Amino acid sequence: MAAQTALTLLKSQLNLDHNLDDVLLTHKLEAAELWIANYTGVEFDAGNPAMTEAALQLAAYWYEQREAASFGLTTAPVPFGVRDLLSPYRNQVTGHVAD
Repeated sequence: MAAQTALTLLKSQLNLDHNLDDVLLTHKLEAAELWIANYTGVEFDAGNPAMTEAALQLAAYWYEQREAASFGLTTAPVPFGVRDLLSPYRNQVTGHVAD
């Protein structure tokens, strides 16, 4: 799966002006878009500014916080605001869902 979000946008988000981490950044974008699709239950849409912003925030966060745990600091697996950006697109399921 190729990332739909432009790598140049993520590099601008991170204020990066080199190509040394392009492969890693592309991977982070792909993972962020997949996480968003799984979280919302709908396909990622790069034409949707809220989804794109969520992907940028999530990929940038994962790039800067590369460890799953941190000692002495409070960290979150998802940056503040990402869930808020995506909540309007999330498929809400209540009660029993038949197969």
